Amino acid sequence: MKTSDFYYELPEELIAQDPLEDRSASRLMVLDRDNRSVTHRHFHEIGEYLRPGDCLVRNNTRVIPARLLGVKPDTGAHVEVFLLKRREGDVWETLVRPGKKLRTGATVRFGGSGPDSAEGTGAPLTGEIIEVLPDGNRLVRFEYEGIFEEVLDRLGQTPLPPYIHHELKDRNRYQTVYARYDGSAAAPTAGLHFTNELFDQVKAAGVEVAEVTLHVGLGTFRPVKVEDVTEHRMHSEWYRILPEEAEKINRAKKNGGRIICVGTTSCRTIESATDDAGILQAGEGDTDIFIYPGYRFRITDALITNFHLPESTLLMLVSALAGREFIMEAYREAVAERYRFFSFGDAMLIV
Repeated sequence: MKTSDFYYELPEELIAQDPLEDRSASRLMVLDRDNRSVTHRHFHEIGEYLRPGDCLVRNNTRVIPARLLGVKPDTGAHVEVFLLKRREGDVWETLVRPGKKLRTGATVRFGGSGPDSAEGTGAPLTGEIIEVLPDGNRLVRFEYEGIFEEVLDRLGQTPLPPYIHHELKDRNRYQTVYARYDGSAAAPTAGLHFTNELFDQVKAAGVEVAEVTLHVGLGTFRPVKVEDVTEHRMHSEWYRILPEEAEKINRAKKNGGRIICVGTTSCRTIESATDDAGILQAGEGDTDIFIYPGYRFRITDALITNFHLPESTLLMLVSALAGREFIMEAYREAVAERYRFFSFGDAMLIV
């Protein structure tokens, strides 16, 4: 299977640069796998496709302001540090730019002001490069006063995807309404379409809502650089499934309800933690699961998702669920119908 099998033409003007004022006003393309039909609706109508006993699985991760702009005190050079994953205590795995300026032992100061900032005056956060990893990422040990999350919230910026060029006026629009646990460098964007009112409606209709946590890394935007799909190696991401949430999902499955994932991150999480008997196991750990056509889904029955980049691992995942030819046909129709694509774009429901 070739990476180029997942390429499609996308006019640049269809890449959504701003979120809609009303989260649930986005369009919704519904793909029915049984009869290979495509229906055009709006997201606030999604309840019409849910049944009592179904279980929606959502990722309650929260995007942190993971982009830090700093200065090297020895040279005054400006650098960027992206927080990828907390390793232990105040040590983080990071992506840095430019890498050649940040070797082991280098120090960066963040948040200083005025001409003395390079010397450290008024800098509430400093970081030291303690290791350069084989893939070029850096381990950074941070020093600060107070609570790290509060310092980061004050100094950091939301790292929007590289295809979004507009400034985000409201940082909360790159968070789901149910975001709970800090840790992601990118939002689980399928969930951005939901409002609390919409969740209230589906719950009132007898639909269960379960939560998992997977902290999304910047690797989600990493392109597939090999032509043979099977040679691609996925980035690793941390996840957690609490026992009571696993019980909700297993109970719904046992009782004949559908397990409907809100986004590819929720799907990857529960597929990673489901055993060969189809039982979801509670716990936490790292997953680098790569789902592409030919994969046998263990517990996922349906998926709510956005429209993904050409030749991306996310496009491969939805193709594994719906079939590559059906997905590529649907994407061509979405382009023709002028759907909005990617993080702030429209949604797709695969049933």
